[in-house]
Amino acid sequence: MEIDPNDAIGDSAKEQQSRLNALVAITVALLATFIGVCKVKDDNIVQAMQQAQADKIDHWAWYQAIHVREQVLSDQLALLRVEKAVGDPAHQPDYDKEIAATEGRLHHETEHKDQIGAQAKADQDRYDSLNYKDDQFDLSDAMMALAISLLAITALVQKRWLYSVALIPASIGLLMGLAGLFGWHIHSDLIAGLLS
Repeated sequence: MEIDPNDAIGDSAKEQQSRLNALVAITVALLATFIGVCKVKDDNIVQAMQQAQADKIDHWAWYQAIHVREQVLSDQLALLRVEKAVGDPAHQPDYDKEIAATEGRLHHETEHKDQIGAQAKADQDRYDSLNYKDDQFDLSDAMMALAISLLAITALVQKRWLYSVALIPASIGLLMGLAGLFGWHIHSDLIAGLLS
């Protein structure tokens, strides 16, 4: 005759164990669903961050190219002024015309460089804004994983107080996930720094 360990447990204890297991299962299912929703949003944010980073790199590269053109025009302008000063007086109007044209191109390049620099800075600002939300989702993921681990242990050891402990990181994860979804300004620089 085999002994079933469940026979030693009274009906009341079995009922409590069953309720706790059901509570753990429902909580895990809800947390997993919330994690899935947050994951979709976080993946979209990561893609937007990658695009902002690529745009920033492109704009800074373009900024450097314009800077080189600006320097070449500046050197050309200086050379034209020297040539005008030592050149034949009969060609002075030609030098004046070329100097004015070069000054115009130089002014245009300088303005264009400033615009491209502003775009690169805007790309960095966009990246930083998206990174803030990404940190919120990362913190949510970490807290939810901790909560699910505690819930798994709760199911194994059948301690109701451990279920209550698991709700602490679950609540923090829920709060951070909602903050990321709805754009709330809740952020932990300390924890985000540790997770970075």
